[in-house]
Amino acid sequence: MSKVVVIAGPTASGKSGLAVELAKKINGEIISADSVQVYKYMDIGSAKVTKEEMQGIKHYLVDEFYPNEDFNVSVFADKGIKYINEILSKGKVPIIVGGSGLYVDALVYDSYDFEEEDKDKTYREYLENLAREKGKEYIYDMLIEADKESADEIHPNNLKRVIRALEIYKKTGKKKSDREERKKEYRFKDTYYFCLNDKREKLYEKIDKRVDEMVSLGLVDEVRSLMDMGYDESLNSMRALGYKEIVSYLKGDISLEESIYIIKRDTRHFAKRQLTWFKRNEDVIWLNKENYKDTKDILTFMRGIINE
Repeated sequence: MSKVVVIAGPTASGKSGLAVELAKKINGEIISADSVQVYKYMDIGSAKVTKEEMQGIKHYLVDEFYPNEDFNVSVFADKGIKYINEILSKGKVPIIVGGSGLYVDALVYDSYDFEEEDKDKTYREYLENLAREKGKEYIYDMLIEADKESADEIHPNNLKRVIRALEIYKKTGKKKSDREERKKEYRFKDTYYFCLNDKREKLYEKIDKRVDEMVSLGLVDEVRSLMDMGYDESLNSMRALGYKEIVSYLKGDISLEESIYIIKRDTRHFAKRQLTWFKRNEDVIWLNKENYKDTKDILTFMRGIINE
């Protein structure tokens, strides 16, 4: 039987370590569903799993792209599906690990709609020009009229997301609720979708501690090195959380203290959004750390579900 395991969850919840321990128990290999760990040279700011932490378990989609290479959810899914089949062909268990719900779901669900990722450059430029002429509010009102549900989830000042939502509506001709009506089906039938979580105060404490550790490990030098190699803030990779703030510091726009504060604050907000995404999935099997004595206890529960 071809089993696929997912370990999702918010940042700093302990997914990577749990995945390695599970892989050792069930003959697994790991596919990283992280939009930053896929890049070379971006180690500290992405909390990339180290060779030592991998403990000999093969990891895919880590260090596979240069920071200036195009990488999006469509590219990720193509690679990820190929790797899942490759792992299954070896008689091993693919373990998908990551906090990006968009990336995880693109691999897990057969009904993921990649047309939502196709950008209409001409229409986008038209909307951008319209925003300059008539203001952001005018564009937001267009979205309210076309797809109020999407508008309700987007701040009126977030022009990029407002335009994106209008692009999707124009391309699909469907409102958000209509697009989500289709029943989600697993791409691989025997999929076990776990989500690791912790109490909010503990999670936020871990996030703050992790950011402090990143700085002490040399995050500033890592970003400086990337900039010296010619990778700048125009790249999607360098606009990632934890990188763009240090770029601002190195350019003299903000102090180091401010950049650290912003990274901590925005990472906490990011963790909250991650949880909101996973809570929408009815298939998720929640692993709330407070309900288990330790990692061994969590692994015992997971193996019981997987081996049913």
